[in-house]
Amino acid sequence: MHRLRYGDHGPAVAEIRSTLTGLGFLHGESDVSAGDSWVGSDAVFDRELDSAVRAFQQQRGLLVDGVVGPATYRSLKEASYRLGARTLIYQLSAPLYGDDVATLQRRLQDLGFYVDRVDGYFGPRTHEALSSFQREIGLAPDGICGAETLRSLELLGTRVTGGSPHAISEEEIVRRSGPHLSGKRIVIDPGLGGRDHGIIVRSPHGDISEADILWDLARRLEGRMAATGMETFLSRPYHANPSNIERAGTSNAFGADLMISLRCDSSPNPAASGIASFHYGNAHGSESMIGQVLTGFIQREVTARTPLRDCRSHGRTWDLLRLTNMPTVQIDLGYLTNTQDAAVLATPRSRDIIAEAILISVKRLYLLGQDDQPTGTYTFAELLAEELSITETR
Repeated sequence: MHRLRYGDHGPAVAEIRSTLTGLGFLHGESDVSAGDSWVGSDAVFDRELDSAVRAFQQQRGLLVDGVVGPATYRSLKEASYRLGARTLIYQLSAPLYGDDVATLQRRLQDLGFYVDRVDGYFGPRTHEALSSFQREIGLAPDGICGAETLRSLELLGTRVTGGSPHAISEEEIVRRSGPHLSGKRIVIDPGLGGRDHGIIVRSPHGDISEADILWDLARRLEGRMAATGMETFLSRPYHANPSNIERAGTSNAFGADLMISLRCDSSPNPAASGIASFHYGNAHGSESMIGQVLTGFIQREVTARTPLRDCRSHGRTWDLLRLTNMPTVQIDLGYLTNTQDAAVLATPRSRDIIAEAILISVKRLYLLGQDDQPTGTYTFAELLAEELSITETR
């Protein structure tokens, strides 16, 4: 679709305005007072609509830029669906997304049938949970959420209390896997690739592209992880730039325990700087607890070992975070449009330090706070010696 922003006008703007009014981000009274100027081809993307779009993007964990591009438009459509307005069914060719799916997942979770993320995606796990519910109450277990299934859901109250089943399940998986790294399966996802080289950074070490910075860091991280006995897999070959949906599918096929996605940032403002990390988190209160913990470790370790500013960790609903079955984190390593950040990322030694910091963060995740060391002090040599001693005693 055409990207809509402040100053645009036409029927598509009218649709956006109508949707946001229905969702409560715009007040209907202001539309009425404006007369006929907000309908059809005369609808204008004004300051009020820009603010409403930004508020919606903030709530939904999207990039807050006031621009209605494909991701924001899709999220607007998803937000407009209410449970019962359409029949919900698992279909591979045209998967269903929406707040009605999220509501269904939440109700199934409250009843103890669904333990995964409330992400608004009607996938195989939602289908299985719905079929189990139908079987339990004597309905045909077809995994289709129609009128009869909805009536049954409304009649039953909450059975599960005491926290998010998905968060508890994630933590239990990590706890059971043990503190050692050997055997853990990790997908490393370097951004860009193929013909998309990104920004070119000039440095005393020679010119290097954004894509090559990310690829080099991924290989350094891969080498360190392999040395500890971890099974690693790169999400793409060097000469390819798959979509985020394709990267998520590759990670799911690998059956990974974690996915670590590496990116760089840029901004028209050269003062913008720092490292930020992202995990899955949405407006429905569903969050990847393990992703949140890991991004927190990564932020602290990297900023303790490098000059990069801490821009903290955040929950987002991006496809890469949403469509992976395992906890996934995305690390935006710094702004290549910032002189200081670019100098750090262009230095091979700094990329070594960042790779080590990420590996130490993964180790801290699996330690679950036990026998831990202060931030920034745990070295790769110490970690490797510990992992080898564990292997020798098994």
